[in-house]
Amino acid sequence: MIRIQDLKRISDFEWEIPQSLRGDMRGPVRIFGTRKLLEQILGDKSLEQAVNASTLPGLVGAVVVMPDMHQGYGFPIGGVAATRFPHGVVSPGAIGYDINCGVRLLASSIEMEAALPHLDRLATLLNQYCPSGVGVKGVVHVNVPELDRLMRAGSRWALKNGYARENDLTRTEENGCMEGADPAEVSARAKTRGLDQIGSVGAGNHFVEVDLVESILDPETAAVFGLQQGCLAVQIHCGSRGLGHQVCTDYVQDFQSAVKRYGIELPDRELVCAPMDSPEGQAYLGAMRAAANYAFVNRQLIAFSARRAFEETFAGKLKNWQLIQVYDICHNMGKIETHAVDGKQVKVCIHRKGATRAFGPGTPGLPPEFQQTGQPVLIPGSMGTASWVLAGTETSMLRSWGSSCHGAGRTMSRSQAKHDFRGDVLRRELEGRGIKIRAGSMSGLAEEAPEAYKDVDSVVETVVAAGIVRKVARLRPLVVVKG
Repeated sequence: MIRIQDLKRISDFEWEIPQSLRGDMRGPVRIFGTRKLLEQILGDKSLEQAVNASTLPGLVGAVVVMPDMHQGYGFPIGGVAATRFPHGVVSPGAIGYDINCGVRLLASSIEMEAALPHLDRLATLLNQYCPSGVGVKGVVHVNVPELDRLMRAGSRWALKNGYARENDLTRTEENGCMEGADPAEVSARAKTRGLDQIGSVGAGNHFVEVDLVESILDPETAAVFGLQQGCLAVQIHCGSRGLGHQVCTDYVQDFQSAVKRYGIELPDRELVCAPMDSPEGQAYLGAMRAAANYAFVNRQLIAFSARRAFEETFAGKLKNWQLIQVYDICHNMGKIETHAVDGKQVKVCIHRKGATRAFGPGTPGLPPEFQQTGQPVLIPGSMGTASWVLAGTETSMLRSWGSSCHGAGRTMSRSQAKHDFRGDVLRRELEGRGIKIRAGSMSGLAEEAPEAYKDVDSVVETVVAAGIVRKVARLRPLVVVKG
């Protein structure tokens, strides 16, 4: 077990576990967090998992963990690691089971006061048009050949089929399509699970949420992003559903033998990996990118459904009721990127698991309008608490592999939350605070009690103080739809 004494304090917001802690480490572990936040996670294995991650073959620089970190499968949620391309390894457990789980933010010009009389109807329509829950079917059903086309094209498939606008794609990470996707490397079982789930939210911490832009901290950047104080916005949080989960399951199993073939020794079998340039590594990368494209389409279809709910609620009653995309970002992804390492530009595979990209101003690949501001960084809170819109900085490119936290981070297991909280009581409390709740199950609602999470404001203050992001706007929930 890692102790606080094992950490070297760099600042009030940054710590390091030196490479000398264990003989098998290939680099240090850099932690963004206050002492209080660190003490919250010392009871689980997340720091030990971060140290284990530093043993991955081909590791470049430090393993980075964010203040929302908590224990995951092999690799901590909130972790970032870079491996040298193309001979370093790729690890499915360091990317996550819900491949390309991510957050999409849509903005509007609808003022809250004008919207208040219609929020109950809006909540009901969002719940009706945005299917949520375990195993629930989506709004679009396709056959296997069409699913393969969807997994190759990503959001371009949605645009071609009338579910997206051109601006949706330009304001989506990777323009909504990971090149190199190979549906042939996705198992039949994964495809079967994904055929009828397109456009569905799922369960757990996934949601569709209507927010109030409560305060704007950087008016110029907020204007570029399209955010207006006092107006409504919509957040969508979900990923690749059963398809992505099955892809990860398949390759974690396959890689158990791959590590033996390549003589890779790891302290945790859940970190199994394969060289990127091996047949096994190439197969996983092709399947992972296909699942990522599925997730982009999934969020795009939910955005389409949300727009339908807004149109039926507000058209003819309010002017300018349309929803405009701010950005869509991923937080369970493996991506080939170029970063500065010891003064040299090095191509690496960045594993971000429960961590989101936070590219700073001037970074290649960002839309032209974000070249001066840095990209939007979307940090949803737990149900009933604030969310944040941030912007990436130059410091993130130097200190955290262009990455930031992705949310509040759990402090309590789902089973413990269900033991400690009652969904019906929680719903009444949230409704009493003016938050419209639509939930498929009371036990699922209890799992997501705000008290089961860290304080999102403290988490955000930490990454802001560390300089890897800056504040743009704070959001407050008005409607929450969960499975």
